[in-house]
Amino acid sequence: MRGLTLALAVPVWRTLPWRALAAAGTAGLLLAATPVVVGAEPSPWETLTLLRGTALIGALGLAFLLDDPARHLTAPLPARRPLRQALRVALVAPLAALWWTAVLLLAPSASRPPAGDVTLEAAALGVLALAGAATAVRLTDEARPGPSIAAALLLTAVLAPLLIPEGWALFVPPDDPRWPSAHDRWAVLLGAVAVVWGVCGPEPVGRRRTRGAGGPV
Repeated sequence: MRGLTLALAVPVWRTLPWRALAAAGTAGLLLAATPVVVGAEPSPWETLTLLRGTALIGALGLAFLLDDPARHLTAPLPARRPLRQALRVALVAPLAALWWTAVLLLAPSASRPPAGDVTLEAAALGVLALAGAATAVRLTDEARPGPSIAAALLLTAVLAPLLIPEGWALFVPPDDPRWPSAHDRWAVLLGAVAVVWGVCGPEPVGRRRTRGAGGPV
C-alpha cells in the first residue's frame, strides 16, 4: 500500500486543480490583508466577518479539489477512490494549513477572535466542500463537479444565517454568550460532514460491477 501511495503521489500532484486553489488562496489573503493595506482598525465583529469570508473563499477553492479530468481513465487503477481522494487532501493540507496561519496573522491582533474557534469554523466549511464534492463524484459521472459544488456552497453560506433557527445560531460574535455553544454545534457539523465524506468516498458497488464489465465508470 505504501509503495502504491508513493507511486500515485506525482501523478495526483499533477492533476490537482492548482489554478482554482491558487485563485482562492490569493483572493483569501487579499481579503484578510484589507485592514493592513488600508490602515484600518476594525472592530472584533468586522475582523470576524473578514475571517469568515476568507474561510468561505478557501472552502470554495477546496470544492474543486476532487475535480479530475482523467477520472474515467484512472478508475481502473488498483488504488480505490478513497485512497486517491485522501492523497489529494494530504498533498494540499500542509499548504492549506500554512495559508490559514498566514490569514490569522494578517488579522489585527487587537480584534482577532479566538483562533481555535474560528479555525474550527474554517475546518467545517472546508470539509463541507469536500463532502459535497465527494457526494457529486459518487452519485454522478461528472469529472469536474467543482463549479456546481462551489455554487451550492456559496448559496448555502448566504442562506444559512437567514434560515438557521435562533436557538441553533452558528454565526455569532465573540462577545455573544452563545459563542461556546455555537462552536459546540460547529464541532458537530464538522463531524457530520466528515462522516458524509467518508460514506461517499467509496465507489458504489453497482458502478464497480459496470466498470468490471467494460462499461462506463
